[in-house]
Amino acid sequence: MKSIQQRNNVKIMGQGEQTILLAHGFGCEQSMWQYIAPELAEQYRVVLFDYVGAGESDITAYQSEKYSTAHGYKQDILDIIDELELENIYFVGHSVSSMIGMLAAIERPECFSKFVMIGPSPCYINEPGYTGGFEACDIADLLTMMEMNFTGWANYLAPVVTDPAQDPQLTKNVEQSFVSVNPQIAREFAEMTFMSDHRESLASMTMPTLIIQCSDDSIVPIEVGDYLHAHLPASTLHIMQVKGHYPHMSKPTETRKLIEEYFSN
Repeated sequence: MKSIQQRNNVKIMGQGEQTILLAHGFGCEQSMWQYIAPELAEQYRVVLFDYVGAGESDITAYQSEKYSTAHGYKQDILDIIDELELENIYFVGHSVSSMIGMLAAIERPECFSKFVMIGPSPCYINEPGYTGGFEACDIADLLTMMEMNFTGWANYLAPVVTDPAQDPQLTKNVEQSFVSVNPQIAREFAEMTFMSDHRESLASMTMPTLIIQCSDDSIVPIEVGDYLHAHLPASTLHIMQVKGHYPHMSKPTETRKLIEEYFSN
């Protein structure tokens, strides 16, 4: 039987006393951190991993029922924490991993110390009085596209979540990451991500949290950052003047400095 480290392809960089756990978002894997992880590892112990079903994780460990909600992915994080005997960690989550990590912190607050959420959203669907960015029919169409034409979906979404005019190579890299995932797992991960609603959990999140919101993010509108800041009890909101959903890749130096400054205070 494979260890948790093997199951989740856990990699450790750096020898620092303080541990940072980097958690990737939907359609991604740990290589998405390559532009900031080496520098962070100069002063921290950096733990990287792939969720089950992503990257070089053990795909045979994937179970549709378990991973149909964020709690399945939350368990991946808690398993890694237990296996490595981590405590008081700094957590950096991109996109849906912000909410997955939040659920882990609510369940096991003693394991965490500070949080950074990059492009987080507690709910992606518009409702009366709440702007999530998508209508329910938009999400249904996206999921249908993934089923009918997976490559076409990746071709469509990659330019939406990046800024191809500014960095066409980044758009290409994100598209390649999308298509590298097993189509069924990607479809189930997408449904878990875009159909979830974590707004009622926000008040239970007591960890000091930096919200990094991109000024022009087609997945997470600016109103979501404001909503999170208003409903996360110990949060700080920073708006980066950048287009896209991947500032740790498109503006890595600025993103890394924001993370380091927050963790050093």
